[in-house]
Amino acid sequence: MNLWKSVARKKNYLIWLAILVVGGAALKMTLFAPTKVTVVPVERRDLTEQVYGNGTVEAKVVVGVSSKITGRIVELYADQGDRVKRGQLLARLENDDFRNQELQAGAGLKRSAATLSVEQANLQKARSNLVLAERNAQRFKTLSEKSFVSKLEAEQYDTACQVAREEVARSQAAVEAVKMEQQAGRAGVGFARSKIADTVIYAPLDGIIITRDLEKGATVSPGIPIFTLADPRTVWVKANVDESLLKGVAIGKKAMITLRSSQGEQLPGQVARLGHQSDRVTEELEVDVAFDAPLKSFRLGEQSDVYIIAGIKKAVQSLPSASIVTKGKKCGVWLVKNGKLTFKEVTIGITDRRNFTEIVTGLNGDERVAVALPPEMSKFKEGMKVTVTL
Repeated sequence: MNLWKSVARKKNYLIWLAILVVGGAALKMTLFAPTKVTVVPVERRDLTEQVYGNGTVEAKVVVGVSSKITGRIVELYADQGDRVKRGQLLARLENDDFRNQELQAGAGLKRSAATLSVEQANLQKARSNLVLAERNAQRFKTLSEKSFVSKLEAEQYDTACQVAREEVARSQAAVEAVKMEQQAGRAGVGFARSKIADTVIYAPLDGIIITRDLEKGATVSPGIPIFTLADPRTVWVKANVDESLLKGVAIGKKAMITLRSSQGEQLPGQVARLGHQSDRVTEELEVDVAFDAPLKSFRLGEQSDVYIIAGIKKAVQSLPSASIVTKGKKCGVWLVKNGKLTFKEVTIGITDRRNFTEIVTGLNGDERVAVALPPEMSKFKEGMKVTVTL
């Protein structure tokens, strides 16, 4: 019996010992195992630095087509989405009142012309009478001086001559008054015709009708748009770019534009204008990027992504951006030497959209740079043991 108890005790001891050995091995292989890292080499690549901006499709030239006068719309000849040419008829307003004004002014002008003929004839008659009166006054003055006629009779003819002169002056004034009346009449006709012309509304430029804001039968007032017209040649993207990324962004820089309605399609463009005042809240600057070729179809306000090519470098040393870390105020990478980590400070340059970063100084090209998941890399320390995986 004692022998069996002794054997049982030894058996339990061996089982626990085996459990401890297996557990220790498991802990060594898991919890206390060296961190697994991937090694990436320093390679030469062609890098393109691209600055990202998000914005909307807008047009530099957007015109509200409105009327100069108040009137009721009787006809509309264009609709939203139509392409129109400069001078193309877009709308017509009611013009009956202005037609009547034109007829009235025209009738007044004809009446003035008839009156002018009468007054010119009176003026001619008055001038003829004046010539006769002057001759008679001179003749009777001479006769009076020779005492052939009385002085009173000579004075009567002189008075008649003065009356003839006043009649000529009156007739001349009447002619001038009628001429001024004619000018007023012509101005009235011109005014009425200009108002009639204002009832016909034409396209001020080549473009696309963005909106039709009023319909037939509506009463329009000056300044209220009937149509909104945009010039497709001036369509661009108003992008907002973070201030920290503006280095290298300048007018003329090439860019790629992606519209929300055409995901995956990149349209070429270039920077056309830079803002001069950043948003104080978002710390972003407005950058206007124009399309190289005018869009055949566009929607103002559509969300767009812009990638501005700020710089291009050929065959430069580079690493995946994920391998570059910041340690205090230093930027560097973790190198693997003899199974241990060592920090190496580097100077970086441009970053490619493919997440490759230029290494300007600090590496000679034959180093083994460690990469791991960000949570793991945050735990890296100088001299830490690691295991390299393929």
